[in-house]
Amino acid sequence: MGKISAVLFDKDGTLFDFQRSWAGWALDLLTELSDGSPARRAALADALGFDLCAARFRPESPVVAGTTDDVVRLMLPYLPGWTGPALGAYLTEASAQAPMVPAVDLGPLLAGLAARGLALGVATNDAEAPALVQLEAAGVRRAFDFVAGFDSGHGAKPGPGQVLAFAEATGRRPAEVLMVGDSRFDLAAGRAAGASTAAVLTGTACAEELCDLAGVVLPDIGALPAYLDRLGAGAA
Repeated sequence: MGKISAVLFDKDGTLFDFQRSWAGWALDLLTELSDGSPARRAALADALGFDLCAARFRPESPVVAGTTDDVVRLMLPYLPGWTGPALGAYLTEASAQAPMVPAVDLGPLLAGLAARGLALGVATNDAEAPALVQLEAAGVRRAFDFVAGFDSGHGAKPGPGQVLAFAEATGRRPAEVLMVGDSRFDLAAGRAAGASTAAVLTGTACAEELCDLAGVVLPDIGALPAYLDRLGAGAA
């Protein structure tokens, strides 16, 4: 592993706790879109890997690492009267209003990482616009040198495009980047770009599902400073 001089974060399940941010929002969304039909609500929930009884996403849910376009394709067969573009626009607008719950206290963590001289970025399979709104609402938008969604022109994870674009935008080599995420898509994207990888457990995956693609598995991003100390990353 080379010297780490930049950290690229996934958003949902990494910066923000996945279940606490999205489960309640998804339950309300499914209820609204089902238009009073329990059967349609159940079908939508099943397509999205959402457990209605537990009001939680299942670990294998395609929503965890999928793009908005992926979610549209899954939902559209159960929503007569909707078009793909209309549903995509609706989900993008609605997701910007989701009550995001930070996985840790983001302000001090990100300030500490920046003080080490590390470039910071966000690479999400969400759309860019709601991602920017959510980061702004959390008070951390200005902490990042780079923010990309699946629609920003660099492709989506697990492809390497977002990681490579971050490296280029910040003047780093891909080998200097640490990609931090909660899903196999995040880690695969980092590896495909030639970056180092770190997994966190604030999504839906367990350590056993991530360890083969991760250089380290951490409980959450709050453990990053100690890990970076061990690597000698940035100016301590």
